[in-house]
This record gives sequence, structure tokens and C-alpha cells, in this order.
Amino acid sequence: MKLLTPELGLLFWTLLAFLLAFFILKKKAWPAIIKGLRDRENSIASSLETAEKVKAEMAQLKAENETLLAKAREERAQLLKEARETKDKIISEAKEQAKADYAKIAADAQASIEAQKMAAMIEVKNQVGKLVIEVAEKVLRKELAGKEAQEAHIKGLVDEVKLN
Repeated sequence: MKLLTPELGLLFWTLLAFLLAFFILKKKAWPAIIKGLRDRENSIASSLETAEKVKAEMAQLKAENETLLAKAREERAQLLKEARETKDKIISEAKEQAKADYAKIAADAQASIEAQKMAAMIEVKNQVGKLVIEVAEKVLRKELAGKEAQEAHIKGLVDEVKLN
């Protein structure tokens, strides 16, 4: 029970040791502790301010990024539109060129056919002319006495020409 009821001397020395420790701590340790707490408080506050600034900068960068993305999408759409227009233009030009080439080839072919036809007609006329000359020559060479003999000879030559 002695521990529960201390004596006056023990109380005095305990109080004296406590007050001595309290004053030493108050003079030496507390200013350092309070300074450390204030520094920590200031660093936390500056960290929070920095975090707010970074957050604001991030929001601004995000907005700028979205603006740039929208601009890039718009430019991409414009480029795709121009590419489609260029493709359509090239296709239409190629079709027109093909039609023109076809028309030229068809006209050249028609002219060639006409030229060959005319050449064939001239060749036929030349051959007919040669045959007429040959027949006339043969008729003239053979001097026949009568008209009946001449007609028979001409008929024979015509039959001969028809067989050839």
C-alpha cells in the first residue's frame, strides 16, 4: 500500500525532477519540435498548393489535348475528303480517256476497214478490167468469120471465166 500513498519527500523530488525536465525540454527541445512541426505544416501546405497547380495544369493540358485531337480529326476528315475527290477525279479522267481512246480506235478501225474495202474493190475492178482486156484480146486475135462463131467463142470464154 505504500506505493499508493507516497511520502512527501518523494513527491517533492519527483515534482522537482519533473519541473527541471520540463524547463530543459521547454528551452531546448520544444522550439526544435515546434519548428519541425511548422516546417512540416509548411511543406504539406506547399505540396498541396503544388498539387493544385499541377492539377490545374493537367486540366489545361487535357483541354489543349482535346482541342488538338479535335483539330487533328478535322484535318484527317479534310484529307480523306480531298483524297476521295482526287480519286473520283482520276477515275472520271481515266474513264473519259478510255472513251476517247475507244472512239479513236473505233474510228481508226472503221477507216482501216473502209480503206481495205476500197482496196478490195479496186483490186476486183482491176481484175475485171484485166479479164475484159484478155477476153477482148482473145476475141480480136481470133478473127472469126461469122457472127455465130464469134458469139460461140465469147460464150465459151464466159463459161471458162465462170468456172475459174
